[in-house]
Amino acid sequence: MTDLAPLRRALLSVSDKTGLVDLARALADRGVELLSTGGSAKTLREAGLEVRDVAEVTGFPEMMDGRVKTLHPAVHGGLLALRDNDAHKDAMVEHHIGPIDLLVVNLYPFEETLARGAGYDEMVENIDIGGPAMIRAAAKNHAFVTTVVDVKDYLPLLAELDANDGQTTYAFRQTLAKIAYARTAAYDTAVSTWMAGAIGQDTPRRRSFAGTFKQVMRYGENSHQKAAFYTDGTGRPGVATAQQHQGKELSYNNINDTDAAFELVAEFDPADGPAVAIIKHANPCGVARGATLLEAYQNAFDCDRTSAFGGIVALNQPLDEATARAIVEIFTEVVIAPGASEAAKAVFATKKNLRLLTTDALPDVKAPITTYRQVAGGMLVQDKDTGFVGMDDLKVVTKKAPSDEQMADLLFAWKVAKHVKSNAIVYVKDKATVGVGAGQMSRLDSALIAAKKAERMAEAMGLPAPLTKGSAVASDAFFPFADGLMEAAAAGATCVIQPGGSMRDDEVIAAADEAGIAMVFTGMRHFRH
Repeated sequence: MTDLAPLRRALLSVSDKTGLVDLARALADRGVELLSTGGSAKTLREAGLEVRDVAEVTGFPEMMDGRVKTLHPAVHGGLLALRDNDAHKDAMVEHHIGPIDLLVVNLYPFEETLARGAGYDEMVENIDIGGPAMIRAAAKNHAFVTTVVDVKDYLPLLAELDANDGQTTYAFRQTLAKIAYARTAAYDTAVSTWMAGAIGQDTPRRRSFAGTFKQVMRYGENSHQKAAFYTDGTGRPGVATAQQHQGKELSYNNINDTDAAFELVAEFDPADGPAVAIIKHANPCGVARGATLLEAYQNAFDCDRTSAFGGIVALNQPLDEATARAIVEIFTEVVIAPGASEAAKAVFATKKNLRLLTTDALPDVKAPITTYRQVAGGMLVQDKDTGFVGMDDLKVVTKKAPSDEQMADLLFAWKVAKHVKSNAIVYVKDKATVGVGAGQMSRLDSALIAAKKAERMAEAMGLPAPLTKGSAVASDAFFPFADGLMEAAAAGATCVIQPGGSMRDDEVIAAADEAGIAMVFTGMRHFRH
C-alpha cells in the first residue's frame, strides 16, 4: 500500500441526485471513467456525460425491480481487490474484473420514507441491500479505494484530487471510510428500530443507537468535560430542529435546559391561550397562563424572580413585541417559541448575547418516544412520560370536593409537576405557579422549600401574604406520611392532587379532611429523576 491512490474509475449510484452531475462532470474532466446504475446513469446521460452501465460490466441486467444489480463479483471484486497482492491481480485478469477506485453511493431514502408514515410493504422496499454491501466493501479496502456516502464530501473529494494530482491520500480515505461505516450503522439502526416497532417487539435482543453530528460544544456540563450535540433524525420540534436567529452558540447546559422548557410549555395547548415556562437547571421556576403572552410571562416571572435571572424562557405561541420587551428587562439565556414577530426580533437584537430560537410547531407531548440514559456498562431504555390525566380520570377522596376553579388549578399544577425533578411539589394559583419545590430527598422538604420561596417572593413584591394562600398543590408521587400534606396546608393550600397508592392513604385522607382540604387522586405518578 502507498499513501497516494490514483483515481481512474468510479462507480456512482445514488438515490439523492443532489450535486451528482457536477461531481460526475468534474471527475470526467479529470479523466475518470464513470460507471453507474439505473436512475443515476440516466441522469448523467441526460446531462451529456459518457457513462457505462454496471449491467454492461457484470453481464447481467438489473432485475427483480432493481433489487439485483450490483451484487456481482465484477463489482465487489473491483472494490475489494488489493492492488499490491499478486494473487488478487491475477484473479482480476482471469475473471476480467476492472478495479473501482472511487465509490459514490447514498442509500435508499429509508429514514425519509419512515418520516412520512409509509406502510410496512413500502418500508421494506426502501431497505437498501446493494448500497450498504458496496459501501462496506469499499470502506474495508480504504487502503486503495475512496468511499463517498455524503453529498457534503463531494467538494472535499475534488479538492483532495486537485491537491494530489488526481490521487487521494491514505488519511483522507481513512476519514471517508469511518464516515461510511457510521452511515451504514445509522441506516441499519433505523431499519432495526423501525422493524422492532412494526412487529411490536418492545425489548429486542439487540438495540442500536445513532445520531448525526450537529455541533461541537465548547464544553459539557463543566469546563473540563468535552461534549458534542447530535440530532436523532426524528424531526421533533424543539431545540435540535429550531432556527437560531441571534446570540452565542448554545452550550451543553443551554440545550438541556431549553429542551426541558419547550417540552414543558408544550403541555399547554396554544388554542386554550398563551402559556410561558421559565426554566433554570432543567427545573421550572415559573409557569403560567394568561390572557396574553405578556401576562403569562409576568405571572411566571413572579413565581421566582430570583431564579428567573439567567434562565430559559419557552412560549407556546409566537413571541410578540410586548413580551419581548418584558423579557429583556432581565438577563435571559435563551428564548424559544413557535415563531416570533419581526418587531420582537428587533427588540432582541439590542441584546446580542440573548439567543432566540424559533420552531415551526410545538412538540406533540402525547406522541410515543423512546428515551435513553447511559449507566455504567449499559443503557436504560424507556418510553417518554406521555402520561395524561383529565377531569374524568380524577377521583375525589375527601369529604370536600374541589370547585371548578380549584380543579383547573389542580390540573395545571399536575402538568407542571410532571416536569419537575422528584420529589416534586408545585403550588398553583389562578393558573400560575406560586411555589416550586424540586429534587429533594424528602417530599416534606420539597413542600417546605416551595413555601419558603413563596414567602420570600411575597416580601420582595410587597404582598400582604404569600401567593400559596388559597393555592392548589400537586405532588408528583404519593404522600408517604401526612406531614408533607400538612406542610402544604400550613402554606395555605386548599386542595391537593396526588397519585395515591400509599400504605397510609387513609391517614393522609383523614388529615386532609381534618384540615378542610379537598384532595383528588390521579392513579398515576410522574417521577422524574
